[in-house]
Amino acid sequence: MSKTTLDLRGLSCPQPVFETKKAIENPSFESLEVLVDTQTSVENIKRLLNSKKNIEYSVEEGEDFKIILSKK
Repeated sequence: MSKTTLDLRGLSCPQPVFETKKAIENPSFESLEVLVDTQTSVENIKRLLNSKKNIEYSVEEGEDFKIILSKK
C-alpha cells in the first residue's frame, strides 16, 4: 500500500478540508499523509474525518502538522 502526501501548507481554510475530502473520496484512496500548518486546519480536517466511519487517522505535531489517514 503506497502512501500519498498532500501538502496543504500555506492554504487558508476551508481549502485544506476541500482538498482532503476530494482525496479521500477518490476510489483509489487507501492511505494519505496530509501536511498543514495551522491548528485550525487540523481541527477542521478532524471534523471531516470524524464524519467518515471507514477512515482512521492520527495527528503528529512538529514544526507543521501531519495527519495520517487510512481506510479501516
